[in-house]
Amino acid sequence: MSVQYVNPPNMHISPVFSQGIILPANARLLLIGGQNAVNAQGEMVGKGDIVKQTELALDNMQKVLAAAGAGLEHLVRTMIIMRADADLNAAFGVWMKVWGQRPNPPTVTGLLVAALANPDFLIEIEAQAVLP
Repeated sequence: MSVQYVNPPNMHISPVFSQGIILPANARLLLIGGQNAVNAQGEMVGKGDIVKQTELALDNMQKVLAAAGAGLEHLVRTMIIMRADADLNAAFGVWMKVWGQRPNPPTVTGLLVAALANPDFLIEIEAQAVLP
């Protein structure tokens, strides 16, 4: 049994998120902790710039995927957590660009919060993937 994407025809069909996903019983899951705008040197990048922070958070997420032998196409769930004063449309635009034209997008949940762990963080992205 493979991953099944559930997008009922009487609901909005989006190219960048799925309404539901059924995982096979034997699936190996990769849980990716919240990725943010911290580079390999431990420096926060893009202070005040949601686009730069989102790009780096997604790049960091892709590094974790690659280290586990997976890619974006293996994502089944993402959660985009943003500071409430950040530009949701700009951040989601970066997600849409990174996802591109791949079929079978993951589920996506967006949360707006008062603050993140570092006062300069505007976004944090966590995810789950089914390993190939």
